[in-house]
Amino acid sequence: MNKPIYADNKDATHALALWLSAKQTCEIRKDPLSRPEQDQVLIRTLFSGISRGTEALVFQGKVPHTETERMRGPHMAGDFCFPVKYGYCLVGVVEEGTQDLLGKAVFCLHPHQTACIINKDMVTILPDRVSPDRAILAANMETALNIVWDAHVQPGDRVAVFGAGVVGSLVAYLASRIIGTEVELIDSNRERSSIAEALGLSFLHSDAITNDYDILINASASQEALANALDHASFEAVIVEASWYGTAPVTVPLGGAFHSKRLSLISSQVGAVPTDRRSRWSFSRRLSKAMDLLVDARLDALISGETPFASIAEDYPAILANHSTLCHRIRY
Repeated sequence: MNKPIYADNKDATHALALWLSAKQTCEIRKDPLSRPEQDQVLIRTLFSGISRGTEALVFQGKVPHTETERMRGPHMAGDFCFPVKYGYCLVGVVEEGTQDLLGKAVFCLHPHQTACIINKDMVTILPDRVSPDRAILAANMETALNIVWDAHVQPGDRVAVFGAGVVGSLVAYLASRIIGTEVELIDSNRERSSIAEALGLSFLHSDAITNDYDILINASASQEALANALDHASFEAVIVEASWYGTAPVTVPLGGAFHSKRLSLISSQVGAVPTDRRSRWSFSRRLSKAMDLLVDARLDALISGETPFASIAEDYPAILANHSTLCHRIRY
């Protein structure tokens, strides 16, 4: 992409957006940018975040046909058969719209784009203590919060979290803050121990597990980790599968002691608030709480790199292919 298109990225007539034009192919396109209508705001983007797990599945064309509607993100354009504009972690400043939001730093669920116009009720104002460059973790924190709710972690529980990626690390971080819990973050990559250390968490390599646990959460997108969780579940323990595998088949070993231990295997997905909270917790309340939970500067350890928007089309495939990528920040 030539430089002139980036030079005019504050043109009021259009925004620049990252589009996945075909399987494992992306490019920058101009998207029309109209004036905000009543109850809408114009947001000029400061940062967006690449959520590697989900975006890699989309980029590789691995969204199952049965899930194309449920997987549609807010403000997504196109469809999963390509081309598609996809992403859901954007932070910016309100430049036009209602007076109560003008000049405010806000978070919204939106693809990677230099500016956007959305309804004002779909933005969340950043708390004073949460910096815009960290706020891109809000969607991941919201997912982690939902997982902890689904798992019903209680004081004193012994909890194992498999997968020291962004979501798994945030789940372990939240669970560890419940008084009396014993939480271990487990991964097959020993280098991920540095993430656990930065967040004040206990780390175990997946080959070194000796305990059994009351609650086991798989956020690794690995069927081997799920099998490991089943092997180390206590009597009547709960195993929460929080990974999404796209079109990949998964083998679950339900022989052995699965039935005699009376284990429960449940799913968790951020698209719905758990039933025991649904009557009181709206999506906006949940996202606001997730934003409040980002005040800890130690969470910056989950942002593994940064790329200027001007080069994101060239760098995007390598970012997704790199298994050490956590949350990758795009700077605008």
